[in-house]
Amino acid sequence: MNNKCLPKFNEEDVIKGRLDHLIEHRLPWLLIGLLGGILATFIVAKYEAILAAEVRLVFFIPIIVYLSDALGTQTETIYVRELSERNHFNLIRYILKECVIGLGLGLISGIILGLLSASWLSSPAIGLTVGLTMLINLTIAPVLAIFIPNILYRRHADPALGAGPIATVIQDLISLVIYFLIANIVIFS
Repeated sequence: MNNKCLPKFNEEDVIKGRLDHLIEHRLPWLLIGLLGGILATFIVAKYEAILAAEVRLVFFIPIIVYLSDALGTQTETIYVRELSERNHFNLIRYILKECVIGLGLGLISGIILGLLSASWLSSPAIGLTVGLTMLINLTIAPVLAIFIPNILYRRHADPALGAGPIATVIQDLISLVIYFLIANIVIFS
């Protein structure tokens, strides 16, 4: 692997470092995740009226958040590998390509999950809500998954430590807001 285009990070510290030193370097990023989790709790609470009116929407929160995060993690991992292997590539073209991949995956996942939920719960409105949410979230997840490591890389911070926790938190918050906004429009309009 050609690492000449990556900023210099002390890999020896990560592999052979003292445990207290490793905890010290990881903890700030995970505290950001903790803060994000608290914010996610507030977002869910903000939409308590929607959940009270249609409690079955709660069933799909884990899968909506998980799939968005999973795609973001895949995209982020591939992007960080690209950063380490190539000196230059067209970032805009790369983002657009990943968004088209996300759109395809979102379409497939949205149809499957939308049909499954509509059939299982006998609710076309919930099926449409879940399906649209998957489509939108998986289409936009790659942007964030590329944007965060790119910022860290340019600031000479290790994208392997910080990108995952930050992108996950932001993606979780965005996924929840999109889900509840779509639910509000589809189910309660």
